[in-house]
Amino acid sequence: MSVIEAPKESFRLSQLIYDTRYRSMTIQVITLALICVGIYWLVDNLLANLDNLGLEPDFGFLSSRAGYDIGQTLIEYDNSMSHGRAALVGIANTLLVAVMGCVTATIIGVLAGVLRLSKNWVISRLMAFYVEGIRNVPLLLWIVLVYAVMSEGMPQPKDFREGGDAVMFFSDSVAITNRGIYIPGPIWGENSGILIAVFIASIIGAFAYRRYAKKLLFDTGRLLPMVWPAIAMAFVPVIVAQFVLGQPVTLSYPELGGFNFKGGIQISNPLVALWIALSLYTGAFIAEIVRAGIMAVSNGQSEAAFALGMQPNRTMSLVVLPQAMRVIIPPLISQFLNLTKNSSLAIAVGYPDVRATLGGITLNQTGRALECMLLLGLFYLALSLIISFVMNLYNNSMKLKER
Repeated sequence: MSVIEAPKESFRLSQLIYDTRYRSMTIQVITLALICVGIYWLVDNLLANLDNLGLEPDFGFLSSRAGYDIGQTLIEYDNSMSHGRAALVGIANTLLVAVMGCVTATIIGVLAGVLRLSKNWVISRLMAFYVEGIRNVPLLLWIVLVYAVMSEGMPQPKDFREGGDAVMFFSDSVAITNRGIYIPGPIWGENSGILIAVFIASIIGAFAYRRYAKKLLFDTGRLLPMVWPAIAMAFVPVIVAQFVLGQPVTLSYPELGGFNFKGGIQISNPLVALWIALSLYTGAFIAEIVRAGIMAVSNGQSEAAFALGMQPNRTMSLVVLPQAMRVIIPPLISQFLNLTKNSSLAIAVGYPDVRATLGGITLNQTGRALECMLLLGLFYLALSLIISFVMNLYNNSMKLKER
């Protein structure tokens, strides 16, 4: 007995619209085509207008002499170098304040978020005042305010002379003046590379120990101390290596000479103002994110931990916060991105970030507004994508894993 096969349905163009199997794909293709046409029209219109004005996109200005000085440089630079080098100096300064701000804002935000849930009425109200007071005032005002306090409220270097009113902190090693903060700076000697390698290995060992302690706790219930052993593993080998290697790294202390301090490292007022303002402002938003993440964890988790005899601080660090991180991390990424992009407000206090160098002085000197703004936008886009990628990797590692 032969089996009668059903006739094969032939494809018709009308199916692209009326058949649900193809309709969504048709809409996506048409939308993509319209977007490409729109982008092509914009670019073509831009090039045509530039041609009418006698202008052509040219990035050759990056290799020409900059001719201007930059107050703070993390890499070698002088005014005889190119605009491209000046842009790299601005990028390094932007990365510096972004990293410092993200780290400090996270610490402030986590502490404030946890303390907002404290049963102590005074502490919880103080944290609520901090959060509501900071985040409801524009960031630019905070930057200018901190800069004004540092420039107008701090003592002058001459006040640190003998008989003056100002004093240095930490055994006369730190000076806070109206020109900036002066701290001890390292002097790299022979075998300093070995010491750096020991420090990196110690940090890796400290993280490995904390990971092992957490794994042991989750697998067997055995609780090992985490904080002090990790700190000891991170710094004791470095201290021992410092003396064994004959102190390859020494410190240069700031000393008052003439009209200003000499030696050490100067943290300029613009950097201090930008760093403190960004940290406090973003930390207020992170505090609310942390508070919401903690409140999203069921009270039964804390009660179960207390029933097992765990202390409140360990309950928070080992039970509540790890579960809250799944709620905290996604909005935390947005705050890191906001902080990075808000660093462009540094121009208000004269901090030489990439906005001030590439998007400011270089743009004004060369007249290449289109090229400078394009490069500036691509830098912030690339930096934001890198931050998102790294934080999303961490976010994926915090997801629940089925066994």
